[in-house]
Amino acid sequence: MLKPLVILLILLSSPGYGDVVTIRADEWYPVNGRPGAANPGYMIEIAKKILVENGHSLDYQTLPWRGSLKMVRKGRYDCVVGADHNDAPDFVFTQEPWGFIKPVFYIKKESAWRYRGIDSLRNIRLGVIGDYAYTQVLEDYIARNKDTDKVQIVFANKALRQNIGKLMSGRLDVIIEYDIVMDAKLRELGHDKDIISVGSVTDGQPLYIACSPNKANAREYIRLFAEGFSKMRTNGELAGILQKYGLKDWQ
Repeated sequence: MLKPLVILLILLSSPGYGDVVTIRADEWYPVNGRPGAANPGYMIEIAKKILVENGHSLDYQTLPWRGSLKMVRKGRYDCVVGADHNDAPDFVFTQEPWGFIKPVFYIKKESAWRYRGIDSLRNIRLGVIGDYAYTQVLEDYIARNKDTDKVQIVFANKALRQNIGKLMSGRLDVIIEYDIVMDAKLRELGHDKDIISVGSVTDGQPLYIACSPNKANAREYIRLFAEGFSKMRTNGELAGILQKYGLKDWQ
């Protein structure tokens, strides 16, 4: 009669059983949105479903991107969402991407400026978000001009909202942001008719969930995420979640 109880106690005391997996990132809807919201972001919904099906739970909160990377790298938290390999090359990544985006330039609709290569940035004020990976050519330009009025960097948790406000008020000429994120934010703020896209830096790049290089369970979590994601793609659950956010599978 005691055997089932003994087995249960062993399972409950085993490392990794019923973990609370912590995910941190800056708000980047529709990838990840407001914690506790009905639509917290498609990557958050995917991660939560996979964790719950494997006996774990999710603790998701927002932090500025720089702080998220720093704290996850230290091992205080487990994972970030919405990362690429340039953001944190030392992190443990899923092999299969969890999204695909491209960095796009945005202006007020009455502006005549268009992106025609890196030289076209010389005479404009560009708004960017600190510690984002925008492609090497643009990151080199930002590094060369970060202490001038040509590049204005925001590190706050609601950095995109700030940059949009600065663009609308004339304190910036151009914003660079990832397409699906900017489009969602413009709709939310009611500026989707005031601000337009005018060219991208690249054809796009993959996005991932990535876990700390200094957490013992990181590779196990990535294994669970990889297997769960593949299953969700096959059984249609992935398409169902993406549809809620107006997205389609990028594969």
